[in-house]
Amino acid sequence: MWKTVGYYNGTIGPLEEMMVPMGDRALYFGDGIYEATCVANRIPFALDDHLDRMYNSLRLLEIPFTMSREEVKAELQKVIDAAEDSPVHFLYWQISRGVAMRNHPFPSADVKPTLMIYIKPHTMKPLDKPYHLISMEDIRFKLCNIKTLNLIPSVLANQRAVEQGCDEAVLHRGSRVTECAHSNISILKDGILRTAPADELILPGITRKHLLVLAREHGIPTLEKPFSMVELMNADEIIVTSSSALCMKAASIDRIPVGGKDPKRLKLLQDAYLEKFQRETTPHT
Repeated sequence: MWKTVGYYNGTIGPLEEMMVPMGDRALYFGDGIYEATCVANRIPFALDDHLDRMYNSLRLLEIPFTMSREEVKAELQKVIDAAEDSPVHFLYWQISRGVAMRNHPFPSADVKPTLMIYIKPHTMKPLDKPYHLISMEDIRFKLCNIKTLNLIPSVLANQRAVEQGCDEAVLHRGSRVTECAHSNISILKDGILRTAPADELILPGITRKHLLVLAREHGIPTLEKPFSMVELMNADEIIVTSSSALCMKAASIDRIPVGGKDPKRLKLLQDAYLEKFQRETTPHT
């Protein structure tokens, strides 16, 4: 077993010793998709939801990946089982269009997609420690619903947040809030959970999806409708969701205090999500 484990097209070993061919189209074009989730007790959380999104992203990018769901699950489990024990792991995998000489058009049909996986120990963020955000214009392309490897605008946005001592950057196109650099964002207002619709301007986050379901199960109405920066700043609570941090509240945007007006509903949702994570990653006896 290794602390961090890498995998490339069936080869597995210590992550720091793994190598990727220079011709992999992920290196030249970011020509691929990725998924990530947390693992506890060697059980990946919400894996079927992630595989649903993975296959949809592959379809939208026309990547001819032929491995079945069960085969992908088996390869992921090999990597999980090769890792040293940790309370929680972070599991990442990506699929590129394949290895070929650099050329913009798709390679010939005999070039097969590549599968890369890694796992590392992960520390979950305390849900009672709020995020601090900055706001930035969303300059990304209009294929944000596909979980591609093309993340430079998000990298730059998150770097600006780090430079200002913040956790995330909330993005907007004009006045419309879209999402954060690597998270979805929702608001509680007048007892309603609101989030942007799952169109081409946001990634259909798995945690976002679960949060909507949990809200309805606990009697909180939901509304998937665009909201503005003004509505965001005046929300009763702001919730930032991601697969690696689950369900975090935001306490400031651009150093202006926000939220804090509906802590009871917020904690209800956080507790429900944590319970879901723990229940679904507990081995059945």
